[in-house]
Amino acid sequence: MKTFHLDNDYEYDFDLYGLVSSGKDYTMAWWLNKLFELHLTRQKDLCFTLPGREQLLISNYEFITDHSVIRLLRNKGLGTNTLRKPYLLPDLKEYDYVLQIAGSLPKRYTQSLLNTLLHIPLVEYVKQFDPLSLKFKENLIF
Repeated sequence: MKTFHLDNDYEYDFDLYGLVSSGKDYTMAWWLNKLFELHLTRQKDLCFTLPGREQLLISNYEFITDHSVIRLLRNKGLGTNTLRKPYLLPDLKEYDYVLQIAGSLPKRYTQSLLNTLLHIPLVEYVKQFDPLSLKFKENLIF
């Protein structure tokens, strides 16, 4: 029998930032709203069903405009997980939050954005990542 493979080429046309912070997700969203004049609101938690019927719940905040989508995602799953890798992006397990920005953010503002994120009292470290370099980048498509 002949086997067929489905090739999906997704476009990862967004900027991705990892944030190290010990703060709560709602406090982080509040700071982002205050500093960037956004209106990040809590959305339904993302639910990933993994092999073995285990579920991974990820906290999800979102702000949508006509030209962009900004998401704040908690990298570690909610609740008590018995999963071996309870992360949205196991490649970035050192980072507590993932900030995903899709749309019209010019590349020249990247350094300014990083500097502003570091002014949040809860944020210890910020780094920009290329989504194509991540092994589990498919977890960012929803």
